[in-house]
Amino acid sequence: MFGQIIETIVNFIGDAGYLGIFVMMFIESSFIPFPSEVVMIPAGYLVYRGDMNAVIAVIAGVAGSLAGALLNYWLALRFGREFLIRFGKYFFFTESSMQKMESYFTKHGEISTFVGRLIMGVRQYISLPAGLARMNLAKFCFYTSLGAGIWVVILVLIGYYIGVFFGADFEIAHIIHAFTSKDISGEESTIKNWTRIAGYSLLVFVCVVSVVYVLYWKFKKPKKD
Repeated sequence: MFGQIIETIVNFIGDAGYLGIFVMMFIESSFIPFPSEVVMIPAGYLVYRGDMNAVIAVIAGVAGSLAGALLNYWLALRFGREFLIRFGKYFFFTESSMQKMESYFTKHGEISTFVGRLIMGVRQYISLPAGLARMNLAKFCFYTSLGAGIWVVILVLIGYYIGVFFGADFEIAHIIHAFTSKDISGEESTIKNWTRIAGYSLLVFVCVVSVVYVLYWKFKKPKKD
């Protein structure tokens, strides 16, 4: 049922091209659970077929992600923690989720906005503690766009290489099915494995960046007058 709903949404908005990418990534980046894989991987595949421009597709994806993140930032800033927890349950967001996001943001500071965009299950909600903390908006936009950009580019590349390996006759419905169903084909399993490997690689990258960041500030010497 969930897969059919997502496929219907993707097919409906997909006809809008780059605007459709923006809208779907806006949804994915806000408080509504929606897999970015079913948006940007098909976009990458369409880039392979020559139906889309890679640069414009990436820009649309990043812009949509930033817009959704700004919505979450504004909601947190405008309504506060209690409101988000009270109504978040209707969007699969709980008090436990908020506590995890706040703890992550407190430990890692502003860089969490960047690395949080690279972690599944975190990227959609990391904007909330940033809004509650009234993080500088320019820095928020920069780190959000940087983190979202890395993920968007990776997904587009996966989509492009789906075309390289499986050919131009591969159906986009198979890509959507790979992420919305448990009963998947061998080709769909391969796509899901590529994405899983990319996700694990990003986790390693996040760990390295976090360690370097912490060590930098720990051993940074104060400037002498």
